[in-house]
Amino acid sequence: MAQSKWLSLLGLAARARKLVTGEELVLKEVRRQSVNVVILSADAAEQTKKKVLDKCSHYNIPVRIVSDRQELGQAIGKVERVVIGVMDVGFAKKMITLIDQ
Repeated sequence: MAQSKWLSLLGLAARARKLVTGEELVLKEVRRQSVNVVILSADAAEQTKKKVLDKCSHYNIPVRIVSDRQELGQAIGKVERVVIGVMDVGFAKKMITLIDQ
Protein backbone atom coordinates (compact mmCIF):
# COMPACT_ATOMS: atom_id res chain seq x y z
CA MET A 1 0.00 0.00 0.00
CA ALA A 2 2.78 2.44 0.90
CA GLN A 3 4.39 1.60 -2.45
CA SER A 4 1.44 2.98 -4.40
CA LYS A 5 1.17 6.05 -2.14
CA TRP A 6 4.67 7.30 -2.89
CA LEU A 7 4.22 6.52 -6.59
CA SER A 8 1.00 8.57 -6.59
CA LEU A 9 2.82 11.40 -4.84
CA LEU A 10 5.58 11.17 -7.46
CA GLY A 11 2.96 11.54 -10.20
CA LEU A 12 1.48 14.54 -8.43
CA ALA A 13 4.92 16.15 -8.16
CA ALA A 14 5.43 15.53 -11.88
CA ARG A 15 2.17 17.30 -12.73
CA ALA A 16 3.23 20.17 -10.47
CA ARG A 17 6.52 20.35 -12.41
CA LYS A 18 8.60 19.81 -9.27
CA LEU A 19 10.71 16.97 -10.72
CA VAL A 20 13.80 16.76 -12.86
CA THR A 21 14.54 13.49 -14.66
CA GLY A 22 17.54 12.02 -16.41
CA GLU A 23 21.05 11.49 -15.11
CA GLU A 24 22.70 14.65 -16.44
CA LEU A 25 19.86 17.00 -15.47
CA VAL A 26 19.58 15.52 -11.99
CA LEU A 27 23.34 15.77 -11.40
CA LYS A 28 23.30 19.38 -12.59
CA GLU A 29 20.54 20.22 -10.09
CA VAL A 30 22.38 18.29 -7.35
CA ARG A 31 25.43 20.50 -7.95
CA ARG A 32 23.19 23.55 -7.65
CA GLN A 33 21.67 21.99 -4.50
CA SER A 34 18.14 22.60 -5.75
CA VAL A 35 17.12 18.93 -5.39
CA ASN A 36 15.85 17.70 -2.01
CA VAL A 37 15.82 13.96 -2.68
CA VAL A 38 17.02 11.76 -5.54
CA ILE A 39 15.11 8.61 -6.45
CA LEU A 40 17.21 5.99 -8.21
CA SER A 41 15.87 2.79 -9.78
CA ALA A 42 17.28 -0.48 -8.47
CA ASP A 43 18.03 -1.66 -12.02
CA ALA A 44 20.25 1.32 -12.91
CA ALA A 45 23.69 0.58 -14.32
CA GLU A 46 26.44 0.25 -11.71
CA GLN A 47 28.33 3.22 -13.18
CA THR A 48 25.20 5.40 -12.99
CA LYS A 49 24.50 4.30 -9.41
CA LYS A 50 28.06 5.10 -8.35
CA LYS A 51 28.06 8.51 -10.02
CA VAL A 52 24.70 9.54 -8.53
CA LEU A 53 25.43 8.15 -5.05
CA ASP A 54 28.86 9.80 -4.91
CA LYS A 55 27.56 13.18 -6.07
CA CYS A 56 24.60 13.12 -3.68
CA SER A 57 26.84 12.05 -0.80
CA HIS A 58 29.19 14.95 -1.52
CA TYR A 59 26.33 17.48 -1.48
CA ASN A 60 24.43 15.80 1.43
CA ILE A 61 21.32 15.04 -0.63
CA PRO A 62 19.32 11.96 0.40
CA VAL A 63 18.95 9.12 -2.11
CA ARG A 64 16.34 6.37 -2.13
CA ILE A 65 16.78 3.28 -4.30
CA VAL A 66 13.41 1.93 -5.38
CA SER A 67 11.63 -0.50 -7.74
CA ASP A 68 12.57 -0.42 -11.41
CA ARG A 69 12.79 2.03 -14.29
CA GLN A 70 9.44 1.06 -15.85
CA GLU A 71 7.56 1.74 -12.62
CA LEU A 72 9.25 5.11 -12.13
CA GLY A 73 8.50 6.16 -15.69
CA GLN A 74 4.90 5.00 -15.48
CA ALA A 75 4.38 6.96 -12.25
CA ILE A 76 5.31 10.25 -13.95
CA GLY A 77 3.66 9.49 -17.28
CA LYS A 78 6.87 9.01 -19.26
CA VAL A 79 8.80 6.08 -20.63
CA GLU A 80 11.49 4.44 -18.49
CA ARG A 81 13.27 6.72 -15.99
CA VAL A 82 16.34 5.70 -14.00
CA VAL A 83 17.00 8.86 -11.96
CA ILE A 84 14.48 11.39 -10.68
CA GLY A 85 15.19 14.46 -8.56
CA VAL A 86 12.45 16.01 -6.41
CA MET A 87 12.90 19.77 -6.19
CA ASP A 88 10.07 20.67 -3.79
CA VAL A 89 10.80 20.36 -0.05
CA GLY A 90 7.28 19.26 0.90
CA PHE A 91 7.07 16.56 -1.76
CA ALA A 92 10.58 15.37 -0.87
CA LYS A 93 9.90 15.02 2.88
CA LYS A 94 6.63 13.17 2.37
CA MET A 95 8.14 10.91 -0.28
CA ILE A 96 11.05 9.95 2.00
CA THR A 97 8.67 9.00 4.81
CA LEU A 98 6.45 6.94 2.47
CA ILE A 99 9.40 5.13 0.86
CA ASP A 100 11.01 4.38 4.25
CA GLN A 101 7.85 2.77 5.67
